[in-house]
Amino acid sequence: MTTLRFFAAARAAVGLDETTVRADSLDDALRQVAAADPDRWSALQERCSYLVDGVTTRDRSTSLTGVGVVDVMPPFAGG
Repeated sequence: MTTLRFFAAARAAVGLDETTVRADSLDDALRQVAAADPDRWSALQERCSYLVDGVTTRDRSTSLTGVGVVDVMPPFAGG
C-alpha cells in the first residue's frame, strides 16, 4: 500500500490530506483518487510534481513497487 499526501491546491481539489492506495504505478494511483472536484483534480495532475519516497518525478509511469509515500506537490508561488 502507498500513501498519497496532498498539498495546497491538490488538497483542495481532492478534499483530503491523504489517502492510501494499492497501485503498480503513479498514474494508476492517481486514477484511483476520488476527488471532491474531479475536473480540477484532473487538470491539476499535469502540473504537479511528485515526491516518490523523497525522489522528485513528473513521470507518471513511475513504479510504486515498494513505495511507502508519494507527496503530490502542485506549483505554488514563493516556494
